[in-house]
Amino acid sequence: MIVIMKLDHEPAQRQAVVDRIEELGLSAQPIHGESRIVIAVLGQVMPELRDELATIDGVDEVIRISKPYKLSNREVHREDTVIDVGRGVRIGGKHPVFMAGPCSIESLPQLRAAGEGVRAAGAHVLRGGAFKPRSSPYSFQGLGVAGLAMLKEVGDELGMPTITELLSVRDVDVVAQHADILQIGARNMANFVLLAEAGKTGRPVMLKRGMAATIEEWLLAADYILNEGNPNVILCERGIRTFETATRNTLDLNAVALAKRLSHLPVISDPSHGTGKWYLVRPMAMGSIAVGADGVMIEVHPNPDHALSDGAQSLTPANFASLANEVRALAAAIGRPFAAAPAGPVAAG
Repeated sequence: MIVIMKLDHEPAQRQAVVDRIEELGLSAQPIHGESRIVIAVLGQVMPELRDELATIDGVDEVIRISKPYKLSNREVHREDTVIDVGRGVRIGGKHPVFMAGPCSIESLPQLRAAGEGVRAAGAHVLRGGAFKPRSSPYSFQGLGVAGLAMLKEVGDELGMPTITELLSVRDVDVVAQHADILQIGARNMANFVLLAEAGKTGRPVMLKRGMAATIEEWLLAADYILNEGNPNVILCERGIRTFETATRNTLDLNAVALAKRLSHLPVISDPSHGTGKWYLVRPMAMGSIAVGADGVMIEVHPNPDHALSDGAQSLTPANFASLANEVRALAAAIGRPFAAAPAGPVAAG
């Protein structure tokens, strides 16, 4: 249920609505849109409450929500959410962005080479994995905190906001101290304790769809983060597991288009994990923008043949530059030009 406040309502009237909701043992979540303020009512809502809340001064309308996901629902928040992730980069709205960088941070020179390459090609956000969830315990697990320090150092050098994966509640604080965006990977989409803890940081959180998750389950997972009072949630379609074995996963562009219709949250597409093959990344990145994605996340490595993880799906900086030019041209042709790249680092002093 949502309570839509009148445009000219007083703050005291809004507080009266919140107080009454909480008196009934429910949770009230005010949501500030561009043109209106609504209050989401969360919990076991009785039908009679609709009539009661409608009589409070300042209330314009009370609407029942038809979907189980309440806070990520476009019925609650009609306008697209636009998230400021730092350094002048905004995700959502009319202008897509590029997130790019290596799957795993292997060394400072490797990360710097990849970062400089994607920065020169116009990428907006630098990605790099410090903690890596691997199917085998014998595979490279990432550099941990040392990798986080490298990511922050290179991000500061290049003037780019950064994103890295968060694996465990024990690492929430240290990851939030080093990265601008916290990524929740597909394996952790249903780790509800981790979702809540990530939400409490107030940092932007990018939530990847689970490899076998329905869209409804994905949006309900987003609600765990939003329910902590953190509006800065980004969805990411990274491919689902199907019967097809020719590609690593099946990149579900249906999900991108449908999530944009059902939810106000920005949606990023990850054609690198979605295909597992570097030569399929370009066409699927173009398809992602065509169906409405707010950006694409691309894995880039200075020497993919020697990458410690996901080399087969990683582009070289030169290949990424070519992809970026083609995707930007497509985006401009359909009236969705890419956002300007970050201005760069601010000189000290």
